[in-house]
Amino acid sequence: MNIKMHSIRFDADQKLISFIDTKVKKLPTVYDDILGAEVFLRLDKDTAERENKLVEIKLDVKGQTVFAKKQCKTFEEATDLSIDALKKQLVKRKSKIRKK
Repeated sequence: MNIKMHSIRFDADQKLISFIDTKVKKLPTVYDDILGAEVFLRLDKDTAERENKLVEIKLDVKGQTVFAKKQCKTFEEATDLSIDALKKQLVKRKSKIRKK
């Protein structure tokens, strides 16, 4: 699976990139037909108290695109929530395919 990462308005450190890469690479255990992934990391307005870290993950799945977007205080937390949302979508898609 090809994973592209884009950090917008900042430079992501290697630790964050490897964390996200590890999480995304586990998704094929839920659903086999994932062709690629694109991850966008964004910083909203720079305020210390707000949840200004935004993670968007777009999966290219055979015949469709699956998308999740979460905003939290840390990129790691937003990544975990996005991955959970994607897993739910993939499981739902898998069950629909099996019913056909």
